[in-house]
Amino acid sequence: MDKWDARFMEMAYTVSNWSSCYKENRQVGAVVVRDKRILTTGYNGAGAGIKSCKERGECIRQIKGIASGTCHEICYAVHAEQNAIIQAAKIGVSLEGATLYCTHQPCSICAKMIINSGIKRVIYDQGYPDEFSMEMFTEAGLEVVKFETLK
Repeated sequence: MDKWDARFMEMAYTVSNWSSCYKENRQVGAVVVRDKRILTTGYNGAGAGIKSCKERGECIRQIKGIASGTCHEICYAVHAEQNAIIQAAKIGVSLEGATLYCTHQPCSICAKMIINSGIKRVIYDQGYPDEFSMEMFTEAGLEVVKFETLK
């Protein structure tokens, strides 16, 4: 890891503070970078026009007893990585060859989107119980790195 990786991971954590996820340990941020320039950012939160879990005062996943890393579709939130990719599409920015910095390891649904978006490198900090995403990254030839704090 170099100082730029540390800077962009710090930015991902800053963006995670904007999350509308009800569970504090699942506030996720993502930053997509190419040539040391930020292209897009994303955080996990409810889609446009939909009440967030914070606004509802409850988490549908907790109510239904859904284990972390499973049934990703049962959630009001769009994942941070998905929002960063969606933002790029909305503003017309190519992510080809970019690096995605994320506070958490991407899930398998996000992995598919990351692979197809042209992102070539993923740096994440916290783990996530979804080994299938890592298998897909490997098969697709993406570089995936667990963030290591600078000493």
